[in-house]
Amino acid sequence: MKGRAAGILLPISSLPSPYGIGTLGKEAYRFVNQLVNAGQKYWQVLPAGPTSFGDSPYQSFSAFAGNPYFIDLDFLIAKGWISREDVESVDWGSDPSDVNYAKLYENRFDVLHKAHRSAGLRKEKKYRRFIKANAYWLEDYSLYMALKSYFGGKEWLLWEEGIKMRWKEAVKHYQKILAEEIDFWKFCQYLFFSQWNKLKKYANQHGVRIIGDIPLYVSMDSADVWKHGELFELDERKKPINVAGVPPDCFSADGQLWGNPLYCWKAMEKKKFEWWAKRMQASAALYDVIRIDHFIGIVNYWSVPAGSQTAADGVWKKGPGEKLTKVIKKSAGDADIIAEDLGVVGENVRRLIKKTGWPGMKILQFAFDGGSENEYLPHNLKSTNCIIYSGTHDNETIAGYFGSKTEKETQFVRDYLNVETVAEIPAAVIRAGYASIADTAVFQMQDILGLDNSARMNLPSTVGTNWRWRMLPGQFTKEHQKGLKELCVLYGR
Repeated sequence: MKGRAAGILLPISSLPSPYGIGTLGKEAYRFVNQLVNAGQKYWQVLPAGPTSFGDSPYQSFSAFAGNPYFIDLDFLIAKGWISREDVESVDWGSDPSDVNYAKLYENRFDVLHKAHRSAGLRKEKKYRRFIKANAYWLEDYSLYMALKSYFGGKEWLLWEEGIKMRWKEAVKHYQKILAEEIDFWKFCQYLFFSQWNKLKKYANQHGVRIIGDIPLYVSMDSADVWKHGELFELDERKKPINVAGVPPDCFSADGQLWGNPLYCWKAMEKKKFEWWAKRMQASAALYDVIRIDHFIGIVNYWSVPAGSQTAADGVWKKGPGEKLTKVIKKSAGDADIIAEDLGVVGENVRRLIKKTGWPGMKILQFAFDGGSENEYLPHNLKSTNCIIYSGTHDNETIAGYFGSKTEKETQFVRDYLNVETVAEIPAAVIRAGYASIADTAVFQMQDILGLDNSARMNLPSTVGTNWRWRMLPGQFTKEHQKGLKELCVLYGR
């Protein structure tokens, strides 16, 4: 990521769409055009995998698969696989600024099943080539999803004993009786990747690179853990021994108990980190830049005994460190890497990031506590090799964060940014980020639009109201685009 540039963080799910959630359809292409008009060179998205309970993109059924919700339904209509009535007769939700995941879960797959029955792609060469090229993960993922449907959506630990333990006879039995459903899930992945690759090509041709986000950990309820149980800290019944989280921090007094199974790093190393190599190769095919969420967990990670009520019971353990980063670098090929170095960053983490040469992150929302010595303030940045953000998907919006503070509490930030009112802070924060020495400046769309916390993407340690915000049609105006373009020109981005 060399040279000064700017970008926008906007999840695929947050794009406008008449079908309940953002997709890889025409609004995605329109957004690429808007990025070009705004002088932006990066579009950052959240993890694009299929979401599980809680709808978090950081808890996916697969570390490799794409989210079927993102499939463009207009493409299926154009193909003649479904009718417009099939789509328009469905209740996708009444609020265009909100993703109603319950309605998506109830209705989306019925429409996709109908398209699958109509398409009849099994003998087509492109389809068969896709299946062969992605066999490493696609076969198990498709069987896994077919089984989840068969067992009423239950997590795999509650499945019938034979298939839970992946006994050969059980696997063969279910592959036979669920053949049609297995092909349906392959079909969904074929559609997702076909549409994704077309969109990515369009973006790249217009000078826009896509920054993808991958969670460090995978969900317990995932095809990866079900298939590769030996690579995780599981007991003989395949139940987790220790789980992931982070210690108490500014988000939660009890820490964050994520619940993901921890990697068995000795087993990973014994297999030369093959699973990680495959994962990074797949991510590099999907994205131009890969942001590794919770990068510090590669160096040292918080291990919480399974069954704990909070993350406060955890202990620090040593991760694989450079052994893994070497594999990541080699497997990622031409894709760039961003190390999400937020949280408890010790000297060992700093040393490894410096050794890799990967840029870390600087968060402006964290910059205005502690006076002029704060490391996140633009004048304290030590290197151009970093990405400066207003905030991440886990933070309040800038307007929401400063809007709840008193005049006294905002005195320093107003003095630093040379503004008189709190209402001027969001735009001034963006200007400060663009003016900084950081090679890349990325801002959430919510902050560009100056929205309050009703547009917040995620409140850590909570469920039910997260990952739902959507941008309205026309909300990212020509005036917004013009203003960003002027900043790009002014500050050499």
